[in-house]
Amino acid sequence: MNILITGGTGYIGSHTAVELIKSGYEVTIVDDLSNSSADVVDRIEKITGTRPSFYMCDVKSPDAMRAVFSHKKIDGVIHFAAFKAVGESCRLPIKYYSNNIAGTINLLSVMNEFGCKQIVFSSSATVYGVQKTNPYTEDMSLMAVNPYGTTKLVIEDILRDLYANDREWRIAILRYFNPIGAHESGLIGEKANGIPNNLMPYLCLVAKGKLKQLSVFGNDYPTRDGTGVRDYIHVVDLAKGHVKALGYLEKHGGCEAVNLGTGRGYSVLELIRAFEKENGIKIPYRITERRPGDLAEYYADPSKALRLYGWKAELGLSDMVRSSWKFTSQND
Repeated sequence: MNILITGGTGYIGSHTAVELIKSGYEVTIVDDLSNSSADVVDRIEKITGTRPSFYMCDVKSPDAMRAVFSHKKIDGVIHFAAFKAVGESCRLPIKYYSNNIAGTINLLSVMNEFGCKQIVFSSSATVYGVQKTNPYTEDMSLMAVNPYGTTKLVIEDILRDLYANDREWRIAILRYFNPIGAHESGLIGEKANGIPNNLMPYLCLVAKGKLKQLSVFGNDYPTRDGTGVRDYIHVVDLAKGHVKALGYLEKHGGCEAVNLGTGRGYSVLELIRAFEKENGIKIPYRITERRPGDLAEYYADPSKALRLYGWKAELGLSDMVRSSWKFTSQND
């Protein structure tokens, strides 16, 4: 089977490409390289021994996407292509609605035109908004509290409507919690352009001496050490979840939303201490005020993924912080 990965040179997309190739799939990547680099294709080939097909194009372009589908028979799609910075989405909501939602609508239209009706969608735990209890389960009410989350929720609704109208579609909606870590080779990992928005790449740049210190936003939350608690999941485990989701769709079809998380939360300070212990590097940090909209604690109930896909996270926090530092220390 030939699987198209949109955003396939990005952080999660590149790791998923590796796991798909290892599982025997043919991989075709589409990416506009707005937040990644073409050399990731070379790195995927170095890891797997197989070079994925690569097209530099924008999923919002009907002609570009038709050209890809015309050139290669695509059996299924994993859709990662999206802007993903929560803070930026609050400043530039139209940019996010235009790219994330319009891009997905165009992709689905071209897929339908070419009779390709199998898709795994990269959603997010942000669709749960603010919940009163943990862990988060897939049957909880959904609400978005920022434009980025709104784009994910709108796309989920589009996919559910699409399936309700045409049961030939096979759809997996995967709600990620907090992916960190990198491939064990150190060749691919999370590398943002400019100052990172996410905790782990920022922490790694502090460890490398490129940033002075880490800001910890609030230490007065009702958690075990006062700092925010998140469900951190190794990106390789996450990538394997996509392979499992594809396998499920091939046999069962349907349209299901599924959490991908570990079911355990770690605080910001616990993450810092784990990094220091595993890598032998002291991380300077300072406590600052809470950021608006940040939650005290959330983590997944991943039991549905185990029940449907036979998937569960296998790598621990030490693996996450060790591989993150290996990638950062080996790459400029």
